[in-house]
Amino acid sequence: MSADSAPQRSNRTTRATERTRRVRRSAALAAGLAATALLVSACGSGGTSGGGGNTNFVTGTDGIATAAEGERTPAPDLSGKTIAGKTLDVADYKGKVVVLNVWGSWCNPCRAEAKYFAKVSKDYAGKGVQFVGINTRDTSTGAALAFEKDWGITYPSLYDPTGKLLLRFKKGTLNPQAIPSTLILDRDGKIAARSLSALSEERLLKMLKPVVAEK
Repeated sequence: MSADSAPQRSNRTTRATERTRRVRRSAALAAGLAATALLVSACGSGGTSGGGGNTNFVTGTDGIATAAEGERTPAPDLSGKTIAGKTLDVADYKGKVVVLNVWGSWCNPCRAEAKYFAKVSKDYAGKGVQFVGINTRDTSTGAALAFEKDWGITYPSLYDPTGKLLLRFKKGTLNPQAIPSTLILDRDGKIAARSLSALSEERLLKMLKPVVAEK
């Protein structure tokens, strides 16, 4: 064996070790990006897609989707226990315009919009409008009740920790990963408008006012 053999073997070993380290770093980076993407999809500002399906929505540049009268689909059965332990059936509000807000106490965009929902729900309480929340992915009602107290929300919220109520909607209506989401039901219980992102007071009123004005 020549005197140069040991250094050559050492160089090959060093290069192989570096290649292994690069592969591991790339794998770790990919895993990190995937985890970040999952967290973002779990609670973000939402989007414009409800996951396919023909729901007759026309989406504007502001992300608010509307369906014309005569082309709207009925909301599914939305009944059950509220986070306060009471029984609620959204169908009982037929004849009123209903604002459905899907939210979770764990969701930062939900906190950002909560004060607007609290304000507008009170402003429209005597105008034939009923707000209803659908609380999802909270593992207990304690955090959800604390959220409502913190933000001054007085309207009821159905407790839907596993998303069963959300899955009752026609395909394309809601994206279970887009939290918060908001739907406006007309007086016949049909879905007139939708947003799959957090709302400001201005955008919430933009969704609500045209449906309230319908005769």
